[in-house]
Amino acid sequence: MAVFTSLKIVDLPGQPTFGEASDEWLLDFAAAVFGAFDPDTNRQLITEYMLLISKKNTKSTLAAGIMLTELACGFRSYDENLILAPTKEVAANSFAPAMGMIDADEELTDLLKHQEHLKLITHREMKSTLKIVAADSGTVAGKKASRVLVDELWLFGEMANADSMLKEATGGQVSRPEGYTIYLTTQSDKPPAGVFKQKLNYFRDVRDGKIVDPRKLPVLYEYPEEMVADGDHLKRENFFITNPNMGRSVTQDWLEEKAAEADHGEDGPRAVFYAKHLNVEIGIGLRHDAWIGSLYWQAAKAEASLWDGSFGSFLDICEVVVAGIDGGGLDDLLGLALLGRHKVTKQWILWCKAWAQQDVFDRRKDIASRLTDFIGEKTLVRCEAPTQDLIEVADLLEQVKGAGLFPEQAAIGLDPQGVTALVDELAGRGFTAEQMLAVSQGFRLSAAVWGMERKLKDGTLIHGGQDLMAWCVGNAKAEQRGNAVLITKQVAGKAKIDPLVAAFNAVMLMTRNPEATGAGPNFLFI
Repeated sequence: MAVFTSLKIVDLPGQPTFGEASDEWLLDFAAAVFGAFDPDTNRQLITEYMLLISKKNTKSTLAAGIMLTELACGFRSYDENLILAPTKEVAANSFAPAMGMIDADEELTDLLKHQEHLKLITHREMKSTLKIVAADSGTVAGKKASRVLVDELWLFGEMANADSMLKEATGGQVSRPEGYTIYLTTQSDKPPAGVFKQKLNYFRDVRDGKIVDPRKLPVLYEYPEEMVADGDHLKRENFFITNPNMGRSVTQDWLEEKAAEADHGEDGPRAVFYAKHLNVEIGIGLRHDAWIGSLYWQAAKAEASLWDGSFGSFLDICEVVVAGIDGGGLDDLLGLALLGRHKVTKQWILWCKAWAQQDVFDRRKDIASRLTDFIGEKTLVRCEAPTQDLIEVADLLEQVKGAGLFPEQAAIGLDPQGVTALVDELAGRGFTAEQMLAVSQGFRLSAAVWGMERKLKDGTLIHGGQDLMAWCVGNAKAEQRGNAVLITKQVAGKAKIDPLVAAFNAVMLMTRNPEATGAGPNFLFI
């Protein structure tokens, strides 16, 4: 701590040291990192830290100070220390203050040598190093770093190979018991995904006592859920909660000014401001061009006492079911939506699932980490064979048919484009032409879009709270065309909405007020 507090912060007027310029929270965090080392056994007793903090709270400068201190005080010759950043720009944010700290101190200049073009700092005597690299599996392969600091973890959540990259970067700690990993991050400007979502949820559970893991230390500056639910996080007097460096690197006046600008702007930029500067996690329905139904999606999750969200109980509680199917090429999802009418309450109940060919993961790397999350949720299947999706969709529809829940006509609504193979599969299983209906797309789906919006708002359409559907609903962009509204894959761009469009197809059929045929005598669940 003596070394750390003597480091100069060169981009502040007068170049004060950490000891002179830091608030108590920052010194406490640094002390928790250094103090977890047991000098008798040369072991680090806390091996993973997460600091979730709002922007402009000296996060990158803190990263540079901690890792530079470890390099200066290290006892292992030819040791490696690593700051892993998602981009070159973020890497520079940590290297520049570290280089400035060395240049501003004669003792450090004699002890440490920096090479700006390599983003490398070397201990002249011990030959140990601090390397600052932009994320790439090639740059971290074979590293034997004792200490790894991962900056802006939220950006790693968008990378398809981030999990394997982090494992590669931290793999050297197996043989270095003094090692540890620090994750520094702000909230994401999108719903959390991938490795960021996994780490954040784990550290939250440790903080909340749901997981007992004494080797993890979560330091998460975010509002309690009840404050967000009550809207108290929007009150200016509460801005300090997620900004512990208030009055130093960030000011109340500046935050209030920017919050006022955000509040008078569109929902999307407003949500990003609160995510980055107040650590408010972004959900769905927060863009100015979002589908209006997304505003009511989360509140429409079914009560557990009514439906547990499973497929089996869905069939038990419905008196009639219709299906919607949507999918494009091999780099699209195949979405299946089953829409049932509850036997007692008459509410519409939505259950969805999707399938993805390997082509999606290969060609849409920007969403691959999110799709992997949905595989874990078991709402998305990665296909190992070209026809796996068609066969499994048909299997599910056959179970609904066997339960006698499909109507005799207009039971399955399909996008007219690219469904030939699926129609052949269903016809081979006894589905009639009358049961399979081509649902016109584009502006002709407007009635389903408007109808679903209203039923979500008034609570007569409920769903199982699937993360897959929350993501698809959040991706849906609405475009007004005359008296019609379009929600299409073309408008949504790279983000996928196929299961949602499948749900619109199902809504078109349910509005016909169908009646089930009744269970057959040889019905058997698969």
